[in-house]
Amino acid sequence: MTAPRFIEVALPLPLFQTFTYTVGDGPVPSAGSRVLVPVRNRRAIGIVLGPTDGAGVARPRTIIEALDPEPVLSAEMMALCHWMSEYYVVPLGLVMRGVLPVLLTVERAPTPSAKTIRVATVARELPSLQERDSIFKRAPRQRALYEVLEQMGGRGAVPHLTGQLGFGAELVRALESRGLVTIETSVVARDPFQTRARIAATPHEPSAAQRAAIDALVAGKGGDVFLLHGVTGSGKTLVYIELLREIVMKRGQSAIVLVPEIALTPQTVDRFRAVFGDQVAVLHSALGDGERYDAYLALRRGEKRIAVGARSAIFAPLANLGAIIVDEEHEGSYKNGETPRYHAREVAMVRARAEGAVVVLGSATPSLESWENAAQGKYTLLSLPERVGAARLPSVEVVDLRHAQRPVSGEQQVDPSRVPFRFVFSEPLEAALGERLQRGEQSILLLNRRGYASFLQCEACGTVRSCPNCSITLTYHRSPERLICHYCLHEEMPETVCRKCGGTTIRQRGLGTQQVERLIAERYPYARIARMDVDTTSGKWAHAEILDRVGRGEVEILLGTQMIAKGLDFPNVTLVGVIDADIGINLPDFRASERSFQLLSQVAGRAGRGPKGGEVIIQTRIPTHHAVQCAVTHDYLAFVRQESPARRDPLYPPAIRIANVIFSGTSEKATADLALDAADWLRKLLSSQGIAEVTLVGPAPCPVDRIKKRWRWHLLLKSQRASALSRVGRYFLERFAVPSSHALRVAFDRDPVSLL
Repeated sequence: MTAPRFIEVALPLPLFQTFTYTVGDGPVPSAGSRVLVPVRNRRAIGIVLGPTDGAGVARPRTIIEALDPEPVLSAEMMALCHWMSEYYVVPLGLVMRGVLPVLLTVERAPTPSAKTIRVATVARELPSLQERDSIFKRAPRQRALYEVLEQMGGRGAVPHLTGQLGFGAELVRALESRGLVTIETSVVARDPFQTRARIAATPHEPSAAQRAAIDALVAGKGGDVFLLHGVTGSGKTLVYIELLREIVMKRGQSAIVLVPEIALTPQTVDRFRAVFGDQVAVLHSALGDGERYDAYLALRRGEKRIAVGARSAIFAPLANLGAIIVDEEHEGSYKNGETPRYHAREVAMVRARAEGAVVVLGSATPSLESWENAAQGKYTLLSLPERVGAARLPSVEVVDLRHAQRPVSGEQQVDPSRVPFRFVFSEPLEAALGERLQRGEQSILLLNRRGYASFLQCEACGTVRSCPNCSITLTYHRSPERLICHYCLHEEMPETVCRKCGGTTIRQRGLGTQQVERLIAERYPYARIARMDVDTTSGKWAHAEILDRVGRGEVEILLGTQMIAKGLDFPNVTLVGVIDADIGINLPDFRASERSFQLLSQVAGRAGRGPKGGEVIIQTRIPTHHAVQCAVTHDYLAFVRQESPARRDPLYPPAIRIANVIFSGTSEKATADLALDAADWLRKLLSSQGIAEVTLVGPAPCPVDRIKKRWRWHLLLKSQRASALSRVGRYFLERFAVPSSHALRVAFDRDPVSLL
């Protein structure tokens, strides 16, 4: 009788352990492949870690099914998962589930049906001209179609023949009925960019600074990290492309290009496809299941060698990886907000080290962590100090709203038609906007708050309608008319009578992009306006459609939130206006000033990218704030000099490493008690074990202390050593007992980008 064979399996459970199963009579699944296994009274998909001796397992259970003929995770990706589990203090099975496409983690998930097209193939050759003349004597269009197929190599897609080339479907059927062509169904990969027109690659001779950066990157060794600091419009994308020419086209390796916003993906893909053609695959959440699945398979098979996408593209199944590019590396969207709470920038460096790839972190406003690493020699700093083509950075004017001649306010009666334009736009911004419209130039306006008004307030008693699930006010949206919570998406209709006092005068407070769009349309009824925010870009290709219209000159004023602030390159944009620069600058978060400076600098960089030059007007009530002042002068180094001392007293990154431990539950008191008990438990642990290198701050309610009906408290763990936080965090999560009542939970957020 054959002895049982055992394998170790990681399951997607919130437990820091793996599980042992027997294989039965079938072949032993390889490490990195999926298996369907019994777990208590249900079934789950796990990842095989390898064979084991089964020691200490009294009654091991047998796997139900081996799901893969070959591993879905390579040895390198398995090692990356192990690192993520240890560093981010997350059970290994949960990490592996987060790395794989959703379709591979759900039992019996339907594989997206293949996309098929009908293909016409020449079935009978007609080498004799006389025979051809005889057959097509009374059918010249059939002959034309037949000869087009010959020119296409004897084979062509029917939709292309009938759509792009204009041959009727009856002509195709006629050739088939005469035995001249055969029609068969062929499987093709879904290409989400197939309908987009290909742009031609623009030849460009690198500047001296670009050439120096390219040479340094090409000479880089596996695991090297380069911080490419270039002012907006300095040609970082050209540097990326030239690096990938070497990596992909000359060396035959693969590459990953990360972008922070889905809005940037179409432009980025267009530029890379112009050079690398069909070698580019796209991975991001806006694609359909079928498109994502086809892209994943094409990358895994080596059919495509460049993966472009948002943060999850860092897990693209590429072999022989040569480069990872993280564009706009400072962006907080590279941090995953759910388990596993990884940061794609940090994962990129670990993966590159393991697989021998170089890493390029590009930004005009690098994160302070990256800048500090470059200053310490951990990264190699490359600089692009000037814009390409001798273009100049735009001039920047600050308008102090406290002393502007006209008051600025979003307050008005419920009838929005009475809102004066002058309440929102200062005289300089209004004049500049009018000039651009007269000259046929384009403008970009930033207001980082969507909706119509920030909230509705009773004038009699001051009551503000808040979300019943979260500790924030409901935002007023006018089209369609709703009060919406931007955290949990709760919706309700606005009321004309105050629930508390019965007052009938309900005023709108604060501005949103919907309101500003209406004001501009009333002031300039002839202007072509496009608004770009979450509300207008929910459709699959909504981002691309808006930006394509801007690129074709069909939009004169582009208004939007932070998604318009980065990566966009439109030479005819000569004005950028920031309607309210104060949004976010005084949030109770240690990165608030940094994020505000980055946003202002990035949006200012959208102006003046063409020969006409550009101008930026920033409206603010705190013009002396260093985030505003440094954005005015385009001086990143000055910002670093002024911001860094604030990170040393009290200590925050990059001066120290931190972990945010978040407690949540459906009961306010139970959540508070859990946080207080956990803080006491941790203090005793640090004291009894003599762990002086880790300090604890808190606990306290989170700044937004209730989201989706869950109360929230948090505490911070700080240390100079990353390993110390990992050890303490793992010990705490494994041993601290969380009561089962009130749906209490604990989340460990390593290297948080926000403490809100």
